[in-house]
Amino acid sequence: MPAGTLYRGREGMWSWVAHRVTGVLIFFFLFVHVLDTALVRVSPEDYDKVVATYKTPIVALLEYGLVAAILFHALNGLRIIAVDFWAKGPRYQKQMLWSVVITWLILMAGALYPVLGHAARELFGS
Repeated sequence: MPAGTLYRGREGMWSWVAHRVTGVLIFFFLFVHVLDTALVRVSPEDYDKVVATYKTPIVALLEYGLVAAILFHALNGLRIIAVDFWAKGPRYQKQMLWSVVITWLILMAGALYPVLGHAARELFGS
């Protein structure tokens, strides 16, 4: 059975979609990151302005979204590897997906303060 045909049920379909969406979002971030880093060679003053905008609470929320995308993409990627290369993987893919989701939620809860702490202090004071 070819890879990719192992996604069965509603959960498998949504994990497939989420994996593709997070991959595209991560690619977009990397593209923008390369551009803004290259800006330092063109105009250091403009680079400093761009970096200053990265310290705003809205960008902190975007950073939290980036952490969410990277974590889900990585964890789900490991699940996909297990489904594709472990003989019993297809049989346990639903359980592995729920393990990925629970692990992702725990890690995202742990990332709340480190990623959004600065934004909360800026909005509400220390």
